[in-house]
Amino acid sequence: MSDLLKNIEPMVYESRINVPYHWWAGDTASAFLTALRDEKKIMGTRCQKCSRVYIPPRRVCPICFSENSEWVPLSEQGTVRSFTVARRSLRALPKEPPIIFGLIQLDGADTALLHIIDGIDPEKVAIGMRVAAQFAENRTGTILDIDYFKPV
Repeated sequence: MSDLLKNIEPMVYESRINVPYHWWAGDTASAFLTALRDEKKIMGTRCQKCSRVYIPPRRVCPICFSENSEWVPLSEQGTVRSFTVARRSLRALPKEPPIIFGLIQLDGADTALLHIIDGIDPEKVAIGMRVAAQFAENRTGTILDIDYFKPV
């Protein structure tokens, strides 16, 4: 068999697949998404042992493995910790490029949320910039119930 593999020409096949699927968000993500949809509230979870606040919410603290049973409301404003600009159109992207994706640490949280930044030219986005959540008019129970974050 190894002689068969010695002189093999590499072959590459280009393809596109679309695999629709459904998945259960779980209790924690479902509570988070329901609060976004029904109340326009961004909620995080606080670790009972180390007091870290997680957004997106986590059921178990990844640092000390304690249960995060306390829900805390978070500010709609935060700070851009990192960002990238997508300039290529893909079916999975929710908007037409260029799209700015940022890691946004909301006030009161110890972690950052990956989301879209809009209302600013991509060349003007900066780490440390302050942004605020803009909720979608028609909310459906997904993370896109926050339409985007805009500079404040």
